[in-house]
Amino acid sequence: MSDSDSPSAITWCAIIAATCLLLFLFQQILWLVVPFLLALALYYLLAPLNKKLVLSGLSPDFSAALLSGAFLLLSGAALLFIYPIAIAHASEWQIALLRYLEGGTRAIEGMIAMMQDKFVFLRDSDISNDARQNLMNFAEQFSDKHLGKVILTIAAWLPSILLAPIITYFLLKDGAQLRRFIGCTVPNAFFEKTLYLIYALDRTARLYFLGLIKVAAIDAAFLTIGLWLLGVPSALILGIISALLGWIPYIGPLMGLTLSIMVTATDFPGDMVLLYWVMGLFGVLRILDDFVFLPYIVGKSMHLHPLLTLLMFFVGEAIAGVAGLMLVIPILAMVMVLGETLEIILLDTRLRARHTYARNLHKRAVTRDLNIS
Repeated sequence: MSDSDSPSAITWCAIIAATCLLLFLFQQILWLVVPFLLALALYYLLAPLNKKLVLSGLSPDFSAALLSGAFLLLSGAALLFIYPIAIAHASEWQIALLRYLEGGTRAIEGMIAMMQDKFVFLRDSDISNDARQNLMNFAEQFSDKHLGKVILTIAAWLPSILLAPIITYFLLKDGAQLRRFIGCTVPNAFFEKTLYLIYALDRTARLYFLGLIKVAAIDAAFLTIGLWLLGVPSALILGIISALLGWIPYIGPLMGLTLSIMVTATDFPGDMVLLYWVMGLFGVLRILDDFVFLPYIVGKSMHLHPLLTLLMFFVGEAIAGVAGLMLVIPILAMVMVLGETLEIILLDTRLRARHTYARNLHKRAVTRDLNIS
């Protein structure tokens, strides 16, 4: 779409208002929205393979069932494998969590001590003891009060997430029929614009979800190699977890960095230089994500101004919390495409004239044989 066709101020207000309303509604049915978004990501990931299978001679129904069924079986097998391990090692993981929190606390104490040596105004403060006390209180409360709730919440969400392969099956099987159905329900005058709208929505969603997957893969490889070169244990696990947490804007990268600092500080106590290298590694990745990976891989599909993106992150967090942070940008991009297209249709005098003329022709055709005085 050209700059001359960019949305007007009124359209932008309507786009932002619709995005906020959808965020509020989606928060109420988050148990269904999350597996649907996962299904969309899985659909765009499997669509090229599904197309190849259909072109090779398989029926669309069988191809969709084969791909989504294979993913469902793998997911179910993984859950059956993870559940007993999680239950059997729950107490050990709780102890390990406390140990890593203690290691992270010592690392923060070391950083504060170094700052107190360099800055005079911090030497007489009790910031080190206060930080240690607050962190230990958080660790004890999290372990005693919140860890069990977190585990139960994850367990409750897993069956809902298993809906993703089922939704993916119907998207692979009936996606083309759904597009044809939508195209046939609109008046002929608006048919071309409807085709453009369907194409634009599909393209935006495909580029966004595939872009996120590509960025996560690049981040995981970058962090895994970097942490491995630094000698940090469990580099692969930390890299994958940190890359997946990166899908949560702002909060996710900090969570990944905190987790890596806790592990490093626990296994290498007192090695502040290594901690600074780990923080530098995450800092470099953050710069690459913000200025290279996200703009060139994801940003081109969105066409969103950075200031608007930042503001919408705050709006999404205020409306729906962490879920709002993750949902606000794809929802905004979809609503923006819809708003742009509707504005073009409503303001195009020729399109509306064609529609009116077609209705009058149809009315004359169906009443030609009637004697209406």
